[in-house]
Amino acid sequence: MRIGILGTGTLAAALGEGWARAGHELAVGGRSPARAGELAARLGRRVRALAPREVVIGRDAVLLAVSWDGVEDMLRAAGASGGSLKGTPLIDPTNAVQHGVGVLLTEPGDSMASRIAGLAPGAHVIKAFHLFPAGQWSSPPDESPVTVAICGDDSAALGIVSELVRDVGGAPAVLGPLDRVRQLEEVAGFVIGLAFAGTDPSSAIPRVPSSATPPRPPSVSA
Repeated sequence: MRIGILGTGTLAAALGEGWARAGHELAVGGRSPARAGELAARLGRRVRALAPREVVIGRDAVLLAVSWDGVEDMLRAAGASGGSLKGTPLIDPTNAVQHGVGVLLTEPGDSMASRIAGLAPGAHVIKAFHLFPAGQWSSPPDESPVTVAICGDDSAALGIVSELVRDVGGAPAVLGPLDRVRQLEEVAGFVIGLAFAGTDPSSAIPRVPSSATPPRPPSVSA
């Protein structure tokens, strides 16, 4: 596939490395043309550094790999408000959370993914890759894939992003449409809050076999 990456940080580099390894053609761009050029050179000959507006043209998917407070500027640079991403799967891995605490900074009932959908009219926004640190994707896939929960409204876009998840060693799991994405973003806050408090988040999640009947929620005594 032809993949665009908006951003030049650690997540852009890690996923870009995995997708380049899988044989995809990449274009990267960010606020600094020099950093984009350095990242493209590091990722290999099938990767080009372009201006953000060019990164999104004719792509099978675009990754928005910037911090949550840089989303608006980057989408503006890519021409998103004018429809440059219309019909394109736009992967949102952002976490708008208070550092070290995990409290979401979006308004109640709002989400970063829905904000991005509003800033990029016509794009097929898919929430993905927001739970694991960038280092998770820096090594070749192994036999024990981690689960990457994703949300989105467009079935074709979900299929494309699911393939990209598998290419870097993940197992995609569709939680539902974008109206459930707030739930996914709250999970990120939960994980970040526990991790900064010194608790392994995985120890707070019950292990339930996928084939088992979901357990009933615990009853509350009066």
